[in-house]
Amino acid sequence: MLTALPAGSPRRIGPYQLLARVGAGGMGEVFLARRAEPGARLVALKAVRGDLDPDDAFRARFRREIAAARAVSGPYTAPLVDGDADAEPPWLATEFVPGPSLADAVARCGPLPVAAVRALGAGLARALSAVHGARLLHRDLKPANVLLTADGPRLIDFGIAQAFEATALTATGVLVGTPGFLSPEQIDGSRTVVPASDVFSLGAVLCFAATGRGPFDDPELASMLFRVSRAQAELADVPAALLPLVERCLRLDPAARPTPDALADRLAPPTGLFPWPPEVLSLLAEHREAVAPFERQRPTGDPASAPTESGLRVPHSPTAYDRPLPPPAPPTVPTGPRGRGPLRWAAAACAVAAGVTATVLLLPDGGGGTPPPAAAP
Repeated sequence: MLTALPAGSPRRIGPYQLLARVGAGGMGEVFLARRAEPGARLVALKAVRGDLDPDDAFRARFRREIAAARAVSGPYTAPLVDGDADAEPPWLATEFVPGPSLADAVARCGPLPVAAVRALGAGLARALSAVHGARLLHRDLKPANVLLTADGPRLIDFGIAQAFEATALTATGVLVGTPGFLSPEQIDGSRTVVPASDVFSLGAVLCFAATGRGPFDDPELASMLFRVSRAQAELADVPAALLPLVERCLRLDPAARPTPDALADRLAPPTGLFPWPPEVLSLLAEHREAVAPFERQRPTGDPASAPTESGLRVPHSPTAYDRPLPPPAPPTVPTGPRGRGPLRWAAAACAVAAGVTATVLLLPDGGGGTPPPAAAP
């Protein structure tokens, strides 16, 4: 979801003007942003929260994240655009992907048909090939880290990517990744995490895409982790056309799992339009429409012109974290007495109808320039 910038938040980070807030996690926030220059493209800018004081160890870890993202490129990944681990706050910017996550798409549209799952799997396998080709492991392949576009998926968030040379867990008993989409070796610290570990996670993601639930879903975390550690997947609802490949990805022995290249060849991505079902295509159009006003907006050099939070939202989810957004801050515009609700609603309706540029589209006032044409929310 795109939301207006909260009151008091920065309007510029590095060379980027912040346009809207995309999401937040425990350590950082993600913003829709762009450079204040003609023709600048939109980016997803991930920054450390302003109330945190990053130490040298954190900056070193963030620097590795930037290096990891810079090393990966491919048609099914969201490439790094820029980053600065030594800035205040540390930040990195990746290509902005105007589409929902796989988790959102399945929640809203239901499980995907077999053709779409096969094409999705082929694209993600190619993305893993790019990650592994840069001598990195993703280690957190899950539905929320897969964004959908009209021409296929995009694998995002290399925040816990790790080089081949450092594959041990960071500490005993510490899980790096998301329960339910981890590999057995990520849970069992005595075994080495390898490229085939990402393939195991890919198998779990394909099961989720085809059935609407993960292969190890369980209300009890301990039970879920036990089932993952033994590779005891529940695949009864996986379509027969996909079952053999998903089973191979979810084998306990990493050596018995297929390579990403072998998977991509077996799944064979489409040669024409990506086979998303109509419901997903409608969702993609909805997200494109939501971001269109920002694409038309003229960059401004005045950070103070960025809108503050109004509580109005448009749907979006690129690079968003899995956690719910905090409640929006109270509007700064004074309202009338509590008993005049109808008057307030009437005034709000008039404001929207007038096409004021600081409302639903979250556009700055343009510093005296010509406002962009109004668009439907």
